[in-house]
Parts: sequence; structure tokens; C-alpha cells
Amino acid sequence: MRRLWLIFAQTVTIGLAILFVITTLKPEWLGKETGDSRPEPAPLPAPARVEPALAATSYRQAAQKALPSVVHIFTAQKIKERRHPFLDDPIFRHFFGEGGGGGESPRTSGLGSGVIVSASGYVLTNLHVVEAADQIEIALSDGRNLDARLVGSDPESDLAVLQISEPNGKLLALPAISLGRMDDVGVGDVALAIGNPFGVGQTVTMGIISALGRSHLGINTFENFIQTDAAINPGNSGGALVDSEGRLIGINTAIYSRSGGSLGIGFAIPISIAQDVMQQIIQTGSVTRGWIGVEAQEITVDLAESFGLPDTHGALIAGVQRGSPADAGGIKPGDIMLAVAGRAVRDPQGMLDLIAGQKPGETVAFTLRRQKNVVETTVRIGKRAPQRRARE
Repeated sequence: MRRLWLIFAQTVTIGLAILFVITTLKPEWLGKETGDSRPEPAPLPAPARVEPALAATSYRQAAQKALPSVVHIFTAQKIKERRHPFLDDPIFRHFFGEGGGGGESPRTSGLGSGVIVSASGYVLTNLHVVEAADQIEIALSDGRNLDARLVGSDPESDLAVLQISEPNGKLLALPAISLGRMDDVGVGDVALAIGNPFGVGQTVTMGIISALGRSHLGINTFENFIQTDAAINPGNSGGALVDSEGRLIGINTAIYSRSGGSLGIGFAIPISIAQDVMQQIIQTGSVTRGWIGVEAQEITVDLAESFGLPDTHGALIAGVQRGSPADAGGIKPGDIMLAVAGRAVRDPQGMLDLIAGQKPGETVAFTLRRQKNVVETTVRIGKRAPQRRARE
């Protein structure tokens, strides 16, 4: 029995030794692989390829849609040469002739941008881009240079409408930009500014809508600007401010700058105002606004306390022009304008905008506070004479 046990023990020992040697030197004989015996993980799938045109961070499609409609505007203006007083002396002319540096007067060139808003060649731009120009030339995005004429302008909003034509006077079919809606524009929306800054060529910059309804800037008489931080520089004036879909939402018109370059505060005229001005200019050649003949001032906290007002909303009537519609309607100095045609007046600028929006000849209801009483009166709206406001 002991002998059998020894044989069994020796057999087991030899078997274990053989198994150890095979496991160490030839593991494949046992169906095992060298190294880590854990199964390899499945390969990761390749990342999906994102088309550049569809990438969320790209606004290529919006830019490509709007770029053909934005043009460069070149203007030329004759400079009157000052005549020397000696040229009026007949004795001087006898000895020295007419002289005086005859020939053509020197010309000065200007540069700005514009936006094609109609297939028939109408272009929206700023008045200060084309003001006093003797010649206007439009450079299209496809490289063509064409002449343009001034259809009309509105000094109080600093807008002008041009029309492009071929040298023979034939109208062209041109790429008109799609117009957006101000109801769809909000603070924080992406905005692209397109123009020709410093004359370097067509340029697109990106930013956001920083604020809406900016006024009291002293730029134009009627101010309701879109503020954006998209870079706007000299030469961008009259160019397009478009949304992320390439639709026109404003006409770039001014920047806040101490150096002449962009500081991230630019202003554009909303498309709602620009479109109304453009339609009036195309139809009648000018813009008609309402007027009643009052001078208003802002209601400060001190004035509100002295008048016993609950807030500073409204406009204090500081003066009434004699014989004006306001005078005929019974409006008096010291009245506080509360509403025009049922719409509340927040400040003098708001009052001016509301009155300007009324049609001349219509009779409109005005709500006033006179001393401690609220008074209703009606005024027959007059026609406002255009007034140019100096740009700062």
C-alpha cells in the first residue's frame, strides 16, 4: 500500500512539473496567449466626419448668402478753387493774363459700403457716404464697376437710396439681399457686419447684438440703433448687418471710438426703419414725418418731485411754436406729454418718434398732464421740415 502511494505521489509531482514547463514555455499548446489573458476591448468607432458647411461654429452659409449683395461705393467731389483777389484787377490781368491755375478743379474721393435691396438695382447706404458727391460708382462683388444715381435721401436718419444702371442707362438684375424682421432680433443673437473697412476689400466680422433701441447718442435726429460688438471700422458705413441666416437686419452707420478704430461698440439702423425710409424715397423721392411744433425736455427726478409725479416717464413741454398745430390744439408750456395716439411717451426722444410716425393731415389724440389733472386734446398733424443734424 505504501508503495502504491509513493508511485501516485511521484506521478502527480511529475505531471505538475510538466504542466508548469508547458505553461511557461509553450502556452499556445494549452490554448492561451502570452501576456494579459483578458480579451482585448473592441476598437472604438471612428469619429463621424462633420461637413465644414454644417459645423455649428461656422457662418459660411450666411456670409455666402449676403456677400454678393454688399457693394463698395466710391464717390468723387469737385473742390472749388479759391480765386486770387488780384485776378479781379484789370491792370494785373493786362500784365499777367488770366492765369490763376486754370484747368479742372481737383477732386476728392470717398469710400463706403452699400447693400443691394432690390433686383432692380436699388441700394441702401448712409447719406454721409454719398453726400455732396458729384459722381457715384459702385463696385460689385463680381468685380464689375457701374455708375449709380442718387434717388433720394433722409438727413434725419442718415439714409440714402441709390440705383445702379449700366452705362447705356439700362437697369440690371442684381442679387438682392433677403430682409430680416426686427421682431426676430434679440440681444445675444449672432450678427455679421459686412463692408469695406479702410478700403481693404470686402470683409466679414462677427459679434452679437449687444443692445437694442439705443438713442440719445447725438448722431441722428431719429435714433433707435442696434448696438453690436462686431468690428465696424471707417469704410463699413452703409454696409450690412446680417443675422446668422444672412438676412439684413441693419445698416451699419457709426462707431464709438477714441482712436478711429473699432472698440467693440458699433451702431446700425434697424431694418424696420431703413425699409420704411427706402419705400418712401422710392415712391416720393423724400421722407414725410409728422410735426406739431413743440420743444420738449427730459423729466429729471427733481422735476418729477416738484410736479408731484410718480415717475420720470413723459416729456415736459418747454415751448410751443406760435401758430403751430400744437398751439392750435391747446398744448401749453409746462404740460407733460403722456401719450400720443394712445401710445405711452417715455421721454422726449420717444415723443419725437411717435409724432414723426403720424401722417400729416391726420387728427391725433394727445394725453397731457396739466398741473394735477390729466387732459385729453386732439391735434391736426403738420409736416415736418427735414433738418440735418451734425454728426460727431
